[in-house]
Amino acid sequence: MSDDLSTREQRAAVTEEGLRRNLERPDRPDPLPGPVVDTHCHLDVADGRTHLSPADAIELAASVGVSRIVQVGCDVEGSRWAVQAAQRWDSVVASVAIHPNDAARLGSGLAVGLGEIEALAGHPQVRAIGETGLDYFRTREPAGLARQKDAFAAHIALARQHQKALVIHDRDAHKDILDVLDAEGAPERIVMHCFSGDADFARACLDRGAHLSFAGTVTFKNAEPLRDALRICPLDRILTETDAPYLTPAPYRGRPNASYLVPHTVRLMAEARGAELAELCRALNVNADTAFGGPWPEAA
Repeated sequence: MSDDLSTREQRAAVTEEGLRRNLERPDRPDPLPGPVVDTHCHLDVADGRTHLSPADAIELAASVGVSRIVQVGCDVEGSRWAVQAAQRWDSVVASVAIHPNDAARLGSGLAVGLGEIEALAGHPQVRAIGETGLDYFRTREPAGLARQKDAFAAHIALARQHQKALVIHDRDAHKDILDVLDAEGAPERIVMHCFSGDADFARACLDRGAHLSFAGTVTFKNAEPLRDALRICPLDRILTETDAPYLTPAPYRGRPNASYLVPHTVRLMAEARGAELAELCRALNVNADTAFGGPWPEAA
């Protein structure tokens, strides 16, 4: 896939190709016994056909116990949309950033983009800076990797300055993620988005105060190392997410994802940990408040 495409365009193309196999939306699962939060979602990827509209996605999620959503920006346009969504829907808060793959391709435009993110970072409905980090799967050339590290460091500084959570995208870059965090000084609150490591990497992240967020990938048959990481994670450091419309949990892998499918992931998480489902739901809900700076809506 061309590096000239933005992360938004790349993801849309990958999703469209995958969904040609099956455009049917999965059925609504049984509701969870208590509310949980989808801590990483892309509601703006919606066509009303294969993907639910933002309003429908929020309503359907609430009907199964997914009562709140963190809408995550990957570029300036998406970050502005995230803030607008948080202003429109009380159940939504925003995270703003330039995705590492976009940082790699922006070249001299990176400084301008980071300035736009800085302008959004202080907004009261922005609870996090991200997704930022390192991606060694799509970006491999030295100049692009250097820009990713520069952008990651800049986002860390913003999270520290504004006392916001730092949402980290880590793809094939475990060691360097930790090295940059250590060099820059980790913010008080860190969320490892779509945690993808094993138990050893989980311990390294937990040692730095991170919350680990588990997506539909934890339900995949070949994800036993990820489930091992889930098992060793303290109950008060676990989060869940969709990364919707991507990473649809089993048994619907490859079909359109949305926040209403979180119950599949949470039930598998409870089973893997040998935990009582209601207890896990309570922990996930409280942990989201802790990780993202308190409850929302503000009156809650």
